[in-house]
Amino acid sequence: MNNFLDTILTPFTYVVSWVLWAFHELFTTIGMNADSGVTWTLSIIFLVLLIRTLLIPVFVKQIKSQRAMQALQPDLRKLQAKYKGKTDQMSRQAMVQEQQALFKKHKTNPLSSCLPLLVQMPFFFALFRVLNEASRASDDGRSIGALSAEHIRSFDQSSILGAPLSETFLGTINSGAVNWAVIIVAVVMILAMTASQFFTQRQLMTKNMSAEALQGPFMQQQKMMLYILPLVFGIGGINFPIGVLIYWTASNLWTLGQQFWVIRNNPTPGSEAERELNARRAAKGLPPVGVKKEDAEAAEQAAAEQAAKGQRTQPQRKNRRKKK
Repeated sequence: MNNFLDTILTPFTYVVSWVLWAFHELFTTIGMNADSGVTWTLSIIFLVLLIRTLLIPVFVKQIKSQRAMQALQPDLRKLQAKYKGKTDQMSRQAMVQEQQALFKKHKTNPLSSCLPLLVQMPFFFALFRVLNEASRASDDGRSIGALSAEHIRSFDQSSILGAPLSETFLGTINSGAVNWAVIIVAVVMILAMTASQFFTQRQLMTKNMSAEALQGPFMQQQKMMLYILPLVFGIGGINFPIGVLIYWTASNLWTLGQQFWVIRNNPTPGSEAERELNARRAAKGLPPVGVKKEDAEAAEQAAAEQAAKGQRTQPQRKNRRKKK
C-alpha cells in the first residue's frame, strides 16, 4: 500500500519541492537569510498562492456546479415525495436512477462542492510528505524531491517564533523536552485553520443559497460539512508539521477571501447576497442584477404612466348662474 501511495505522490512531491526550492532561491537572491524560518514560511505561502491561482478555473466550475445543484432542489423534493414511504429495493433503485438522470441533465453532482479540495489534496499530501520527512532526511543527509540535502538541513533547522517548521504538536508532546513555542504556534495555527474553514462554509450557507436550496436535502449535506470538515482537520492538525499548518491556513484564508468576492459581486439568484447586491445597486441608481438599464427605465416609465391613469381626476365645479 505504501509503495502504491509513493508511486502516486512522487510526481506531486517533485512539483511541490521544486516550487518550494524556486521561491526559496528567489527570496534568498533578494537578500533574505537562506536559513531563516521567515524565508521558508514565505516560500510555503507563495506555494499556496501559485497553486490556488492555478485552481481558479476549478473554483469557477465548482461555483457553476453548486448553482446547478441549488436549481434542481425543487425537482429533488418532488422526487422524494414521489417515493416517500416506498422502501422496497425496486423503488429505491428507481429513485437513484432518476436522481442520476437529474444530475446528468443539470451537469452537476453532490460532490461538486468538494472539487477544489479533492484537486488540492495530492499537493497537500506531497507537502506533508516533504515536511514530515525533513528531520529524518536531515539526519541521514539525503534529499527529498527537488530539495537537496543542504536545503533539507536548512529547512529542518529553521523556525518561526521559536517553533521549528518541521516539528508537530504531537511530536513535541511525546518528546522528552516539550517545546512550548511549538505548542503555542501549533494551537494558534490549528484554531486559525479550523475557524477559516468553518466561516468559509458558513458564509456560503447564510449568504449564497436561495430559499429553495435552504429547504432542500442539499442543505443537510452543507450542514454536515460545516462541522465535520473543520473537526477532521482540527484533530488531524495535532500531527501536522508547523509548515503544513501554515500552508493549510493560508489556503483556507485564500478560499474565504475568494468566496467573499464571488458572493458579493456574483451571488446566486434568489440568495441573501443577491438582495444585498441589488440594494447597493439601487442606492447607486443602477437596475437589479440581470436587468438592462433601458429595460428598467422602460418598466419604470410604464409603471408611472399606469399610476397616472389610475389617479382620480378632480371634478371641476361649474359656475352657478347668478339670480336676476
